[in-house]
Amino acid sequence: MLDRLNEALERVERDLGEPVDVAAMARSVFVSEQHFRRMFSVLSGMPISEYVRRRRLTLAGAEVIEGGDTLLDIAVRYGYGSAEAFGRAFRSVHGVGPGEARRGGAALTSQSRLTFHLTIEGNTIMRYRIVDKDAFAVTGPKARVPLVCEGPNEAMIEFVKGIDEATHERIEELSDQEPRGALGVTRTPEPGSGEGGDIDYYQAAATFSTEVPEGMESLRVPAGTWVVFPFERYTFPEQIQRIWLYAFSEWFPSNPAYQRGQGPDMLKVDYDEQEEGLASGELWMPVEKV
Repeated sequence: MLDRLNEALERVERDLGEPVDVAAMARSVFVSEQHFRRMFSVLSGMPISEYVRRRRLTLAGAEVIEGGDTLLDIAVRYGYGSAEAFGRAFRSVHGVGPGEARRGGAALTSQSRLTFHLTIEGNTIMRYRIVDKDAFAVTGPKARVPLVCEGPNEAMIEFVKGIDEATHERIEELSDQEPRGALGVTRTPEPGSGEGGDIDYYQAAATFSTEVPEGMESLRVPAGTWVVFPFERYTFPEQIQRIWLYAFSEWFPSNPAYQRGQGPDMLKVDYDEQEEGLASGELWMPVEKV
């Protein structure tokens, strides 16, 4: 799996002036485009689109400083239709415009080429179970927040803090199936609709009910298969976030009969009453047979 992923990343280096074909990259790894995007984000800490942008502008920065071609020629070579568009993108990565960089003395940012390696430590043991579920809904307040792969997600924290007690109680009342209670539900927007590191986040219940109370939204989830990773007394959020890393770097490669399925991830967290910062619960991820 990791060898095929590294081969797919070669496309980024070969096609620096062309639109990135994520679907073709996913096919070369024998996974769906959604699975590829999520796997890349979890393993690298950034969306594939952001990595491509940084790589292109890293190489473009070297050519700008070298001074052999005009700024427009460099812009076109790296897929920008105008010097103005190139200038805006260049400044967003390097903090200075290409003209200023060419005049000398400016410090530029460099995005190294990514290569994924598997490190064998021998001490990663995770329990899991496979569950088939009928169609259901996740219903609750929703917000679009940045994807944060490591450390606290401040936007998500503020969103949850803003939910009143009555709404929390209504979420608990709606819960009528596994996983029980209030859930943190995350869904990556479809490619082309908000791509760039954002996720849809629900504080919600898994329910058969079609009721959508005022102030809530409902996401219909089709019948399917789920892999469930239980955890006990993990530090929150650091160790819990690493379950996703484990899933994409170890569980999926070790279980090639499954790939990432359509649907949201559901996280059930029960905070430890004895020791602050610890939590137990389950992570539910949709999967499908390859």
